[in-house]
Amino acid sequence: MMKNLLITILLAFSLSGFAQKIDLLKLQKNVESVNVSFSEGNYRGKKSIKVIPSAAQTEARFVKLKTIEFENGTIEIDVAGKRMEGAGGAARGFVGIAFRINGDNSEFECFYIRPTNGRAEDQLRRNHSVQYICYPEFPWYKLRKETPGMYETYADLEEGVWTKLKIEVEGDKAKLYVNGVEQPTLLVNDLKLGTDVPGKLGLWVGPGTEAYFANLKITNK
Repeated sequence: MMKNLLITILLAFSLSGFAQKIDLLKLQKNVESVNVSFSEGNYRGKKSIKVIPSAAQTEARFVKLKTIEFENGTIEIDVAGKRMEGAGGAARGFVGIAFRINGDNSEFECFYIRPTNGRAEDQLRRNHSVQYICYPEFPWYKLRKETPGMYETYADLEEGVWTKLKIEVEGDKAKLYVNGVEQPTLLVNDLKLGTDVPGKLGLWVGPGTEAYFANLKITNK
């Protein structure tokens, strides 16, 4: 039963210097499923949210945190993604965070990883390990075609292994850090939704992926 799920994701907010922690136990009131299903997971030693995508042909696939407003600040989270049993050859274990999601889920920005690319024997695949997109106008394939190498890069990743992500957002700029590195893994200096764009957060999953999310912390500016 949904009411019995023991989700241990905590959200920490900076509100006038006061950090407030919120435990997402009452999922019906706090989240919205957008082309996904989700449940409690206990994956590799961490209590987490397990997210599975639907068959919908869209990049709008996430668990939307309805009570969380985010415009500028820092998002930190542990994620793990692996290919679902029977997933097609293009599956990569896609998993990430959507942010600045608008009210009807028709626009958002997103950083995600492709874990199976991180240690691929093909260098070109390795170069596509980390990705930024902006839905719906700037999907990955458009960005790759029109501005190759600008919105994706390499990171050392492993399929199904917990990976730490940190996203810093300020105006129309964002930095993604992977697994605690001091320097950003990916820089985006022209977020496609622009500046002054508040919205919600989403636990994002790609096609053919079994994804897990834990230890979410948000600092709003």
